[in-house]
Amino acid sequence: MRLRGARGQLDATLYAPASGRDRPGALVFFHGGGWVIGSRTGYDHVGRYLAERTGHRVLSVDYRLAPEDPFPAAVDDALAAFDDTVARAHEFGVDPDRIVVGGDSAGGTLAAVTARRAADRADGPVPAGQWLLYPATDLATRHPSRDRFGRGFLLTDEDIVWFQDHYVPSGVDRADPLVSVLYGAVAATTPPALVVTAGFDPLRDEGERYAEKLRAAGVPVEAVREADLPHGFLPFVHLGPRFGEAVAASADALRRMLDQPGRTR
Repeated sequence: MRLRGARGQLDATLYAPASGRDRPGALVFFHGGGWVIGSRTGYDHVGRYLAERTGHRVLSVDYRLAPEDPFPAAVDDALAAFDDTVARAHEFGVDPDRIVVGGDSAGGTLAAVTARRAADRADGPVPAGQWLLYPATDLATRHPSRDRFGRGFLLTDEDIVWFQDHYVPSGVDRADPLVSVLYGAVAATTPPALVVTAGFDPLRDEGERYAEKLRAAGVPVEAVREADLPHGFLPFVHLGPRFGEAVAASADALRRMLDQPGRTR
C-alpha cells in the first residue's frame, strides 16, 4: 500500500492481529537504520509481532533515506505519513484518536520529531502517544555513554559518525530540534511517551535526558532502561528469551498507550 509522503508516495505495510482481535488503535512505525539503511521489509517480523502482541494495527512506513535524500526528507515524510494515516483512519479500520507514532533508533528519532512537530503546529492532528525505543535525540553533543559504550558493542562510535554525516548535510545546525529533539521548547500538547533505553548503548544517556526533558515539561513519560541489553534489540525479538522479554514489555506498554484515546485537535 502507499501513504502520502512529503514529496510523493511512500511504501507501507498494514499489519492486523492474526488472532482476529480488533482493538481500534494503530502504531505508525518507522524502522531503524541510521536514516541511511533499513526498510519496512527488514522489520516485517517486528510489525507482525507488535500487531499480535498489542491487538492493534501497525502501519510500517518506508521513508526517504540519506545520502540521496538527507535531512529534512525523513522527518518531513514521517509527519506526512502520520497525517495521511489520520486522514484515512476509517479506511484502515482504526480510530483517528488512537494513532501512536513510534520506532526504534533512527525511527524512534523520527517518531519523536513527528510528535513534537504535530504538537507545535497551530492545527492538525496530534499523535495519541509516542513509542520511542533507544532513539538518537542529540546529534550535537557527546554524552558519557557514547564514550563508555562506543566500542565493542553493536553500535560503535564510528558507526554513529558515519550515519550522522550521511544524514545531516554540511552547514545544518545539529542542535536544530528537527535534527536533535533534545533541544527546543516542548509544547504542552506534546503526547505521552514511552522512552526505552539500553544499558550498553552509546545513545543511552541522550535518550534518558530526553525522557527527563519531556517530564520536566509536564508530558507523561514512562522511562525504562533495559540495563543488560545493547542498542538495536527490537529486531532480535525472536533470537532469545531476554530479547523477547524486553520487547514484550515494550509492546505491552504500547498496548496500554493505544488503549487510551489521545489528545487531538
